[in-house]
Amino acid sequence: MEEKIRKYLSAKPFRIVSEAADELGMEAYVIGGYVRDIYLNRPSKDIDIVTVGSGIALAKAVAAKFGKGTTLAVFKNFGTAQVKSRGIEIEFVGARKESYSHDSRKPVVENGTLDDDQNRRDFTINAMAFCLNKERYGELLDPFGGLDDIDRYTLRTPSDPDVTFGDDPLRMMRAVRFAAQLGFFIDSETFEAMERNKERISIISQERIRDELNKIILSPKPSVGFELLDCCGLLKLIFPELSALKGVETKEGIGHKDNFAHTLMVLDKLCRTSDNLWLRWSALLHDIAKPAVKRWDNRLGWTFHNHNFIGERMIPDIFRRMKLPTGEKMRYVQKMVNLHMRPIALTDDEVTDSAVRRLLFDAGDDVDDLMKLCEADITSKNPDKVRRFLNNFRLVREKMVGIEEKDRVRNFQPPVSGEEIMKTFGLPPSQPVGILKDAVKNAILDGIIPNEYKEAHRFLLERAEKMGYKPIVLEAGLEPAQLQ
Repeated sequence: MEEKIRKYLSAKPFRIVSEAADELGMEAYVIGGYVRDIYLNRPSKDIDIVTVGSGIALAKAVAAKFGKGTTLAVFKNFGTAQVKSRGIEIEFVGARKESYSHDSRKPVVENGTLDDDQNRRDFTINAMAFCLNKERYGELLDPFGGLDDIDRYTLRTPSDPDVTFGDDPLRMMRAVRFAAQLGFFIDSETFEAMERNKERISIISQERIRDELNKIILSPKPSVGFELLDCCGLLKLIFPELSALKGVETKEGIGHKDNFAHTLMVLDKLCRTSDNLWLRWSALLHDIAKPAVKRWDNRLGWTFHNHNFIGERMIPDIFRRMKLPTGEKMRYVQKMVNLHMRPIALTDDEVTDSAVRRLLFDAGDDVDDLMKLCEADITSKNPDKVRRFLNNFRLVREKMVGIEEKDRVRNFQPPVSGEEIMKTFGLPPSQPVGILKDAVKNAILDGIIPNEYKEAHRFLLERAEKMGYKPIVLEAGLEPAQLQ
């Protein structure tokens, strides 16, 4: 056993599994991603143990040996169990073989040999196993050449790829995800089978597709995954709005950029500065409405007016269909898509305090994320243009710091509330109340008055008087100062 393998398998959990398996007279193997990641020098928390026999029985014996502080979860319907102890999670399952019906990815499962279990795995690099029994401890079982495929950075199925993907079409998404995560290439025969079987993805639940998409988006270079999804034909089936960004149209010798390629460039650039899943979703969706609003203007050329506002309105339907969260996280993505043009607009002319105040107010605590998105959105091939934009963004950031320290407008609430306006002027909830409250807010954001109660109240009285409203307390003989 080579030194690296010895180091990993000398850990106490594996020794305990080995001891329990030998006492029960069962074969036990660590298999799948944990073995793969040893050879890839990647950290892995997923420890999967397969045994020829009852995985539940082995899990119970291991849990007893771990002792105090150990939890055991048994899933009888699936024949699996999970042991948690001191931050370690180990999944146990009996070796099995599977058969599928054409209209379902749920297999008919039977007890099987280790060979059966390895044969049903998705890719050769995930089919490798180390024996944990004492007499063969650390022996590698690699019947499909997974180790050679790791050396070649290749993803390949252990058996006929048409059967592999036909049985469980989610494996096509997993191929794309592993390519993006690990920097592997998909073997040509495997990829051609993905093209042939793409329509089978229709039997997979949206939740499972969503989970794979999230993992692709969180990979070091998500563009790899989305380009593969596009090339094999899956993208159009699972994410038609993103697929619609593809292509360049030319009129009168003028073409626009390929918004699909641009979007992937923005996403990759953002990944260098943020691992926030929802900010990465924002990058993926920031131009999603461009196909819907694209117009040719004889004077301006190609235009995409209001694509940020239309994109914001498209997001709820996309999130609902993809089973993504529709609460706070969706609203965050909507905000990023809506505002992503604002900082770029501030670089066109001299940056005014008023414009920066409004950006701070509208973006709130997410303004730093917004600036990261906007900086990633600069994908020009002209280095001078990129340098100019990024320098202007730096000036915008500096100005935001100064204005926030002085005016405290990030997440601010106008010093005069709607309730106080109603009480002061004897008004019911109505349009005039909203107009007065917005007038105070805009006066602060425009720098007409400071963000202070006294000045805000004075401005309110003046604006209300112009609208024909008098404070009822003044008519009772009280002074404005007594309204505080």
